[in-house]
Amino acid sequence: MATDLAQSILDSVDREEMLRLAQELIRIPSFKTEESDVARFLGEYLGQRGYEVQLQEVEPGRFQTVATLRGSGGGKSLMLNGHIDIDPLAMGWKRDPWTPSIEGDLIFGAGIRNMKSGVSSLITAAEAVRKSGVKLKGDLVLACVVGELQGGVGTTYLTRNGPLTDMAVVPEPFGAQNILTVHAGVLEMAVHVLGNSRHISRKEEAVDAIAKMCKAVPAIDGVEFTYTPREDLPGLPRINVGAIIGGRGRDYDMRGPNFVSDFCTVLVDVRFLPGMTSASVKADIERALDAVKADDPDFHYEIEMPPDPKYRVFTVVMEPFDLPKDEYILDCVLRQYRAVAGREPDGVGTVLPGSYTGDDTCHLWAAGVPCLLYGPGGGSESADIPDEFSRISDMEQVAKVLALTALEVCSLPK
Repeated sequence: MATDLAQSILDSVDREEMLRLAQELIRIPSFKTEESDVARFLGEYLGQRGYEVQLQEVEPGRFQTVATLRGSGGGKSLMLNGHIDIDPLAMGWKRDPWTPSIEGDLIFGAGIRNMKSGVSSLITAAEAVRKSGVKLKGDLVLACVVGELQGGVGTTYLTRNGPLTDMAVVPEPFGAQNILTVHAGVLEMAVHVLGNSRHISRKEEAVDAIAKMCKAVPAIDGVEFTYTPREDLPGLPRINVGAIIGGRGRDYDMRGPNFVSDFCTVLVDVRFLPGMTSASVKADIERALDAVKADDPDFHYEIEMPPDPKYRVFTVVMEPFDLPKDEYILDCVLRQYRAVAGREPDGVGTVLPGSYTGDDTCHLWAAGVPCLLYGPGGGSESADIPDEFSRISDMEQVAKVLALTALEVCSLPK
């Protein structure tokens, strides 16, 4: 790699424009399933700068942005992949979540940590390449995808419909001093318990679905998984019952508390190890619930995996991801990290608690795209104040590392 080309690209990383873009993204709400306004904004932003832009309609009326900085030809391609859907907001923000705030090295705002800061960094990296005048041989693809928080709806669409690249980096918010190549498998399911409704005056004849669910929850929490432990992931597998609703009928009609509930649902999240599968996880949970049924003939359950989209949770399973250590993309990002940071990263491979989460690398890897995780870190202001922030210095460093990674990968012969 020519040092003068690399320096030209580094000199073109525009910190102020990166922050302007991040602030614009904060101002546009984009909860999961509601990302199209951000997708259209990014499509216009990148189209005005000469990228080839596709607005991909992942579901009717739901769009994501894929923009390509076209190479001269003959080189390998790189994807920078970031999701534009954001998590629900906790109560108790002291700032307006939709009004960005810069305070020292921190930028606050809704969705900035996960992961509008990473999206801003990946676009800034591509812009540094473009504005430097350095012509890459291979294509640089920016995938600003929807539904990562539903298990990877947008990236799964991308792997089926293209474009795909030779390698990829996903700038999830694990900190600019960490490079992750391992993450847990993640699945979510709905567990339904069925009862028999009667008026309160005939309650003795009823089978109360809510009461039966009170037996199911501890069985789910106490499930004994089938797995081989890993020393680097001591907290896996783990399971959480995160939501519950009950009522009358499968639509949970709650207008009749004078009737015994005949349908109750919990939503369950499972984080599981490499070597486990979604099928083995489901079988372990079924075994735990079958033990309840063996003790109570009135206990009847169903498992819905993936859950109905109406719940707005994971509709796609994220299988565990463990990138082989000899993949070129890992050597490349390490090399560029050292060039920018001037030191070794704090963590490489499994980094906790980040590796207990799931992300879109599993879908890219399954589609034949070697990839890893490297993105800016952040958090909440305190245990009592949920205001979300990202570190600006992390964002800038990530942009520089990604830009040099693009230069190296897209200069390799195809």
